[in-house]
Amino acid sequence: MAAIELQHITKRYPDGTEAVQDLNLSIADGEFVILVGPSGCGKSTALRMIAGLEDISEGELRIGDTVVNERAPKERDIAMVFQSYALYPHMTVRQNMGFALELAGVSEADRNAKVEEAAKILDLSKHLDRKPANLSGGQRQRVAMGRAIVRDPSVFLMDEPLSNLDAKLRVQMRAEVSRIQQRLGTTTVYVTHDQTEAMTLGDRVAVMRAGRLQQVDTPKKLYEEPVNLFVAGFIGSPAMNFFPAEIKGTTLSTPFGDVPLPSRLQNVTQGGGSRSVLAGLRPESFEDAGIAQRQGRQGGHVFEADVDLLESMGSEVYAYLRLPGMAAADSADLADLAADSGAADVPGAGSDQLVARLDADTTAQRGEKGRFWIDTEKLHVFDPSTGQSLGHRDAAAPAAAGATAAPAAPATEQQTT
Repeated sequence: MAAIELQHITKRYPDGTEAVQDLNLSIADGEFVILVGPSGCGKSTALRMIAGLEDISEGELRIGDTVVNERAPKERDIAMVFQSYALYPHMTVRQNMGFALELAGVSEADRNAKVEEAAKILDLSKHLDRKPANLSGGQRQRVAMGRAIVRDPSVFLMDEPLSNLDAKLRVQMRAEVSRIQQRLGTTTVYVTHDQTEAMTLGDRVAVMRAGRLQQVDTPKKLYEEPVNLFVAGFIGSPAMNFFPAEIKGTTLSTPFGDVPLPSRLQNVTQGGGSRSVLAGLRPESFEDAGIAQRQGRQGGHVFEADVDLLESMGSEVYAYLRLPGMAAADSADLADLAADSGAADVPGAGSDQLVARLDADTTAQRGEKGRFWIDTEKLHVFDPSTGQSLGHRDAAAPAAAGATAAPAAPATEQQTT
């Protein structure tokens, strides 16, 4: 195993395009780090530079104690799992998994021992003599992972390995990938565009946008303390609701009415002044007002809104709400998020609509006005010009500039969030 250190890494193409800009990231020995972001954000380019498949224009890359900028991929002691399974159709599972070892001159006995050990980890023992055509998509992906595992590398690199699987199988394979990584304890860098995948797999998640690192932290911290509008909108499903607001002393004036400014934000105005902001609130911070009252929820704020649509998920209900006269939040960050998600092309999917996640016992009815409760302590506020979160501990520093230190290596049995 080995730590990975990216210091001021930049990838610049001959036409001047910078796919990755001044990337600083420290990954601890044995850590599972996810690179996530919209298409074209530079996450796969960063992974390919770690692998040695892309030249580094500027900066220094270390794997362990060795600077590897000029080293060929085969000299970096890494193993890579790609989006496509890339299995040889004429070979059995055993032959596919052991092929790299055969090329390296490993004896047949040692190859078989390593392959059978990996097959036990991946639950492939009974499939070793089958060919890829006779396997399911999930089994083929496990064979591709097994081919990497048998090499016993210092670092695993995974480039969207689950994106070819259907939704149900992706959920199952996420659990498998997490289990395998914890068992092996190998330093792993995993690229995905799926923020749900990122949040459920990683010890830490690095969010990228337009070639720059926006924030890197644990999934819980990213969710609860986003450093800017982009991270706040990208992390979470359904996405955070955004709306114009104004801070007046210790009060936040919102489309729901005037509410107390959360205690953690009491110092964002100097001398009790006022300022215009963009506010955000996650769908799960809403509740049916009647249910919130029965549950004895303290504080908060009750308001009325028109119910456009209800989606029952069985255990919960998504309510799409509109408030009379509420203006849409206007920001370049939010426009980028809408374009990436495709929401910008959906008629009527404007950001003046709120999404609330309610208890399944809600009495809200489509086409009628309902009473709802919000947890005002969960409100986030952002500077509309810079997109930076107000009150965040790192808000004063550019989100992508400084190097990010890695924590101590996690224990292999640690449960990720």
